[in-house]
Amino acid sequence: MNLWSPAFALNDAIPAAHTCDADDRSPALNWSDAPPGAKSLALIMDDPDAPDPAAPKMTWVHWVLYNLPASAGGLPEGVSADKLPAGTSEGLNDWKRTGYGGPCPPIGRHRYFFKLYALDSVLHLTRPTKADLEKAMQGHIVAQAVLIGTYQRGKHQRQQPHRKH
Repeated sequence: MNLWSPAFALNDAIPAAHTCDADDRSPALNWSDAPPGAKSLALIMDDPDAPDPAAPKMTWVHWVLYNLPASAGGLPEGVSADKLPAGTSEGLNDWKRTGYGGPCPPIGRHRYFFKLYALDSVLHLTRPTKADLEKAMQGHIVAQAVLIGTYQRGKHQRQQPHRKH
C-alpha cells in the first residue's frame, strides 16, 4: 500500500497552510494498492516528538479517522466532516475533539506521522481515541503505509540551542 501527499514529500516540511500558523487545513492525501481483502481503512496522524524533539515525553495525536471505504483513494485538502467519504467515522484527537488539528510544535522540528491501515473488517466504535482505535484494529491490519512530514515554527526557534534534560 502506498500513501503520499501532493503538499509535501516523504520526510519534507509540511507547508504552513496545514499548520496552526496559517489555515490549519488538512493536507490532501492519496493512497493506492489497498489489498483486495480490505474492508475499511483507518488513518492516524500523530507527533512522537512532543513537546520537545530533544526530550520527547509523549506522542500527540492530531487526527483519527476510521471506517474509510477500502475503495477510497484519498482525501482532499481541507476535508471537513461532511466531505469525508461515505461511511467514514472520526475519532478524538488530543484536543479532545474530532477533526484535523495541524502541527503546532512549541519548540524544535517535529515529525508528523500519517499512518494508513487497511483492515479486514469494519469497526464498531464511537468517537474512539487513538488507543481505542489501535486496540480495536489488533488482529485486523492487513496492510499499512506511512507518510512522514516535518514542521518547525518561526525563525526564533531555529536559533535556540537544544537543551538536554
